[in-house]
Amino acid sequence: MDGTGSSPLTPSPEDAERTVEAAEPDGDTGTTGDRETAAVGAGVAAGSARAAARRSAGSAPAEADEGKGAPTQRRGSEAPARGNIFARLARFLREVVAELRKVIWPNRNQMVTYTIVVIVFVVFMVTLVALLDLLFAKGVLGVFG
Repeated sequence: MDGTGSSPLTPSPEDAERTVEAAEPDGDTGTTGDRETAAVGAGVAAGSARAAARRSAGSAPAEADEGKGAPTQRRGSEAPARGNIFARLARFLREVVAELRKVIWPNRNQMVTYTIVVIVFVVFMVTLVALLDLLFAKGVLGVFG
């Protein structure tokens, strides 16, 4: 840094003045395109990728549209043969085994803990439903009794 507080990508005021002076045409020999190129590239090294992208920005839309407009191919048009049912079943089972090998299985302590939690939850829910059933039964008998 030069102590002026500007970053390496931001041109100093002196550099900006030199860029503007260089961008101004000499009489009728300069063109508007030269002025825009010089202004766009201000503060960026001439060999940087950013400067190259800015210089080629004018021609990019024509190149980008070349692949557009083509319809998407149908799935069945070039699909390979499926193979027989046994080959597909064997492949499926191999993939199942491969996925099961990726699973992180709980250890014995975790299994005991999870089992106790499930049993306690089921007992709680059974008790809640039984109490609500008893309450509603008494209410119906009291109203229609």
